[in-house]
Amino acid sequence: MAALTPSPVASGLRALRHLGVLFRIAALLSRHDALFALRRVPLGPTFIFLIGLVARKRPGMSALRPGERLALAFQQLGPSFIKLGQALSTRSDLVGETMAADLSGLQDRLPPFPTEDAIAMIEAELELPIASIFRSFESVPVAAASVAQVHFAVTADGRDVAVKVLRPGVADAFARDLDLLLWLAQIGETLQPALRRLKPIEVVGQLQESVLYEMDLRLEAAAAAELAQNFRGDPQLRIPAVDWSRTGKRVMTLERIHGIPVDERDRLIAAGHDPREIVRKAASVFFSMVFRDGFFHADLHPGNLFVAEDGAIIAIDFGIMGRLDRKHRYFIADILLAFLIGDYRRVAQVHFDAGFVPATESLDGFTQACRSIGEPLLERPLEQISIARLLSQLFEVTTQFRMETQPQLLMLQKTMVLAEGLGRSLEPSVNMWHLSRPLIEDWMRLNRSGPARAMHTLADLVGGLERLPALLGDVERTLQQLGNGGLKLHPDTVRGMKGQRGPGLGLALPLWIAAAALCVIALHYFRS
Repeated sequence: MAALTPSPVASGLRALRHLGVLFRIAALLSRHDALFALRRVPLGPTFIFLIGLVARKRPGMSALRPGERLALAFQQLGPSFIKLGQALSTRSDLVGETMAADLSGLQDRLPPFPTEDAIAMIEAELELPIASIFRSFESVPVAAASVAQVHFAVTADGRDVAVKVLRPGVADAFARDLDLLLWLAQIGETLQPALRRLKPIEVVGQLQESVLYEMDLRLEAAAAAELAQNFRGDPQLRIPAVDWSRTGKRVMTLERIHGIPVDERDRLIAAGHDPREIVRKAASVFFSMVFRDGFFHADLHPGNLFVAEDGAIIAIDFGIMGRLDRKHRYFIADILLAFLIGDYRRVAQVHFDAGFVPATESLDGFTQACRSIGEPLLERPLEQISIARLLSQLFEVTTQFRMETQPQLLMLQKTMVLAEGLGRSLEPSVNMWHLSRPLIEDWMRLNRSGPARAMHTLADLVGGLERLPALLGDVERTLQQLGNGGLKLHPDTVRGMKGQRGPGLGLALPLWIAAAALCVIALHYFRS
């Protein structure tokens, strides 16, 4: 069924509503002297002047960098804009490296909402009085963020747990703000076609998908359970167990963890932990999540990581997770490894093979651009080489080579920036990507060798064969619709698809021949 197109009246009302919200946002940004992006837009300076007449700049703003002013404004604007700032911190191609670094410090710490509201939500969600659910429930929350807050509690059978409760009304607030961002992205792509390469609508869509996952704590609990399963038996990472009987859409209960925050270096050393060993474990864990499993924690800021007494890393807060399919894992591994060994031709070729750079561009020219980025870094001492910075600099050549934004990789870039920053704060003399290099090389040998590629090809072929009957059924139904007049195509097209041997045979026969060929190839691999 085709999507319904909004009526002109509905579109007009939507625009008026968003324009009113934009005026309030513009006034707050003006008070923070954070409307600098409009200076390059036609009539932008005039708008900045006029809005400044009614929204005077706060004192002290001139002493701050633009990114610092924007981060403060986003904090004032609330949860959705905090999320937007965090997303922009991964887009140095849009905002520049300095501003991206300033925005990366955004943390969604907000004042807590009343404990009475939290208890009412727990009772409504679990359909039991709080006294039947927990033996004790601490009234003061231990953490309050943009989406939820956390209370410590003790279950009836004496287990210490942490209870996460969604903020009242947060889903509606996010829906309103995301609709505004989508509207702005649509206008931007319409008025500035050059922006389409950066895919702002897709980026907002990814942000929307991430927020929707955070609005259902059952999904976060499932993510925690999946991550725990992936690391079962691995002493390097510990995931708190989910209490499913006390978890619902708006409430999630996990076992309470005990550890030292990973960014408190002095406390870690005093407790007998070696920061270098922590960085090594973090590198191994990060590698395993991204390359081995293709499922990774995408919000690795220090507030979500702790070190247990036995040295294991403990992760919490699984609302923002990332996934990478096998193809993109190979591309990223190839790029990282090629940069580490200075093989810039290989770096460029991977970008072309992946379709990140259009085939019409110059491979030699892009190789030269990659060399200009990599050589200055590789001349530095090892501890000063930043792979996160390297990937950010790659975005700087996107305009010249018409590279399109890859929304599926944005979370990975953000996570790499956070992980690298965490590693440097723990032990500046250690480069976590250098520690990961042997892991990447071993993984590449296991997954990129000839036999490994043959097995993956075979798996893809078998998957294709499994989908073939459904595909053929779709073809036959389509051709029946053509014959019954359900679809209107040119008569020559219909005759060409049907052929002269009865409905569907002209198209189905090549598909069956292809299926037979796939079977022959599959049997060849099984026998060899």
